[in-house]
Amino acid sequence: MKKRRRYLTATLPDGYVKTIGPVTDAFTHYWRIVATLENGKTEVFWGHTRSLAEARGKRTAAQEAAKQRGWAGYAFDIVELVETPA
Repeated sequence: MKKRRRYLTATLPDGYVKTIGPVTDAFTHYWRIVATLENGKTEVFWGHTRSLAEARGKRTAAQEAAKQRGWAGYAFDIVELVETPA
């Protein structure tokens, strides 16, 4: 049986809306890191995971990346993905 394709939408606390898809995997959460560099510019890293625990594990990776890359600071967000019509 063919898996159903669906679109998933994440709405972050700052109002940013990210839609991914079509996907057949069972993604449940979206994570985003907004890193502030020493020169004042920003870089954004994002992804989606199959569980909240997996998404929370990215927080440790963000802390390590901040040290390795010398970020001045960063914001880390996790939100639940919601299925949206195509």
